[in-house]
Amino acid sequence: MALVTITGYPSSGKSRRALQLKTHLESRLQDPNYAGPKLKVQIISDDELNLDRNVYSDSRSEKPARGALFTAMQRQMSQDTILIIDSLNYIKGFRYQMYCAARELKLRVCTIFVVTTQDLAREWNETRQDSKVYPSETFENLVQRYEEPSSMVRWDSPLFTVPWLDEDIPADDIWKAVTEGNIKPPNAGTQAVPKAPTDALRTLEHTTTTMVSAIMSEQAASGGIGGPVTLALSSTLKPRVSLPSRNITLSELQRLKRQFVTVHKKAITLGTVEKGVVDWSEESVADKFAAYIEENLKS
Repeated sequence: MALVTITGYPSSGKSRRALQLKTHLESRLQDPNYAGPKLKVQIISDDELNLDRNVYSDSRSEKPARGALFTAMQRQMSQDTILIIDSLNYIKGFRYQMYCAARELKLRVCTIFVVTTQDLAREWNETRQDSKVYPSETFENLVQRYEEPSSMVRWDSPLFTVPWLDEDIPADDIWKAVTEGNIKPPNAGTQAVPKAPTDALRTLEHTTTTMVSAIMSEQAASGGIGGPVTLALSSTLKPRVSLPSRNITLSELQRLKRQFVTVHKKAITLGTVEKGVVDWSEESVADKFAAYIEENLKS
């Protein structure tokens, strides 16, 4: 249904805002006047994933921590869930990555920027009485590296800024964004590349080799008169190909086969940019190779 990304300085009050939002959303969903789809509200946070604040002390531990957060997010994103990501989310590239994942599933998105001054966030961090304190050096490093969200970029929009002085969040506007906001369709950058079946390479090689042998046999039987011929590759596979009125050498056919296989092997191993599912069946490969031969053999 929707993905809500919360971002802000460490110890700026993000978890408090996430709980406020969850309370507001659940209240509206339980309202007797609500007539929309049945939805649930969930929060994914560092604490829920048992990520210690020390993981942000160096990149070697931070990278797998972000990976765990992203994996948990992907697992819980769905059309019946409003998912709130309560974490630092201080890197714009990571916010963009989350945006792309949400867009691929056609979810609505919004970002909540929890704003406080560096001095106040530092004070709150130093005076915390729980185990969620950021080490001083880590805190300073995160503040310096923090990349503020911007309403001018699509992955941070719509953006709701919540200053530390506000007692509550703009619940009405956020509710509208997650229930009525525009759903952007996936683009080429977020769509998975169609993959060929596991036996596509074998089918490509076997079918083209069999066709070369069949053409040489047909030419020997007809004396090289050319014209349209039917190649009986099997009881069900009988492609037709038009041959020139001359003797075709085996080296010519093998050269065309190598060229054809090379081009299509790249599409199999790297994926294809064609829309929809590409047919890698024997019939399709045979028809394509027949057309390739006709186009490249000169009379």
